[in-house]
Amino acid sequence: MRLHELRIPQLRIGPVEGLLLLALAVALGLATTLSKPTLLIGLVAGCTLLVAAFLSTSLSLYFLIFSMLLSPELAFGRLEGRGVGGRGITIRLDDILLLIIGFTWLAKTIIYRELGLIKRTPLNWPIMLYMAACILATLLGVLTGRVQLATGFFYLLKYFEYFFIFFMVVNNVRTREQMVHLLVAVLVTGFLTSLYAISLIPSGQRATAPFEGGSGEPNTLGGYLVFMMAIATGLLLHVRGAAVRGGLVALLGLLGLALMATLSRTSYVAAGGLIVALVATQWRRPAVLATVLVGAILLPLIAPDNVKQRVSETFYGKKYGGEITVGGVTVDYSTTERLRSWAVVIRDWSRRPLFGYGVTGYAWADAQYVKILGETGIAGIVAFFFLIWSLWKRVRESLLAEQDPVCRGLALGFLLGLIAMLAHAVGANTFIIIRIMEPFWLCAGLVVALPTLQNKITATSRAQVPV
Repeated sequence: MRLHELRIPQLRIGPVEGLLLLALAVALGLATTLSKPTLLIGLVAGCTLLVAAFLSTSLSLYFLIFSMLLSPELAFGRLEGRGVGGRGITIRLDDILLLIIGFTWLAKTIIYRELGLIKRTPLNWPIMLYMAACILATLLGVLTGRVQLATGFFYLLKYFEYFFIFFMVVNNVRTREQMVHLLVAVLVTGFLTSLYAISLIPSGQRATAPFEGGSGEPNTLGGYLVFMMAIATGLLLHVRGAAVRGGLVALLGLLGLALMATLSRTSYVAAGGLIVALVATQWRRPAVLATVLVGAILLPLIAPDNVKQRVSETFYGKKYGGEITVGGVTVDYSTTERLRSWAVVIRDWSRRPLFGYGVTGYAWADAQYVKILGETGIAGIVAFFFLIWSLWKRVRESLLAEQDPVCRGLALGFLLGLIAMLAHAVGANTFIIIRIMEPFWLCAGLVVALPTLQNKITATSRAQVPV
């Protein structure tokens, strides 16, 4: 993989695209005489994105990747419900992009029927089953009065948005070159995000992602950073070239520094899961194991004092009375309240075991597994783990079958990231957090598409083509 080989996707303009450009040009020309300047700027930007998405889905994917962590949020109105706590309605740039891309994708499949709407993959049925469980549980919640229709609809739309990203990638990425370009864009976004998080360290506040307003979410940023560390680690263990490896090492250093600055204990647990997964998959490589061992020994010594204090608070923090003892160790008040909330969810779930209370029909639970159990019951939790198992199986097959170093690195990185996110989900709603799940499912689409990619480096061509 060489940086000078990266090229911007070519735009192909045919008769249909030409007519679309002409119509938009006429519409914008009329709008200049009727609209206010601010409205006109928004209209021009929207039309530009619409045209770009229609002419090149690959180009629109780049816009989407950079907007995942670097897009502003616009909050207006409120959603009411047991599971949302009266939260405000938030629209982000990537939501608008997904709407535009989805519309243009649908239009292109109607015009060019050979494109196909949804490509067949091993994850189609697991995704559909999980969606069906969520929809059915939510409809039952609406009928019983526990779910408000509008609130449930918008939250389901947000859940399923991630799967749309997956199918969009699988349908449109056909060559190794496309995959590498998108992967570089993902890593560049991680680099920029980590720089922003590190820039917040002198202020003394916990690091958060860009454009999160006054009250950021360090736990969300921490989960994202751990996932990006997993992807970078997988690539580092397989790609060749001193420049590329040096860049990946530098990126891992920045991501690790930003992760420490979040002071997110759940993200530290996810990082621990990443380390365990790395040891479990690379136990035959002594150099890797030695590096991990040395790092594990040095980390407690070189970690900043605020990080050490944050971790020690879990077991040695201020006691308020009533803290729970787990395995002979008394945990802090925050962890105690979280564990008690899990017990409450399990108690209430037993009253509606099959389909739960519906999405947003149950009180907010700060852990993915108990949240799924409370909202969608046994049907939802079984469908969720079936989806995760199917994804795990497909990624592992790619890791064992691929010969291309970049493809193997991506598969290994995603496998490590999947384990880390499962660990992160113990203390967060990881699999519904937009800033984590958008890059997660985009990378999932890339991994699932690996067997069908063209121009990959095989065992016979590896010696002739440097990576």
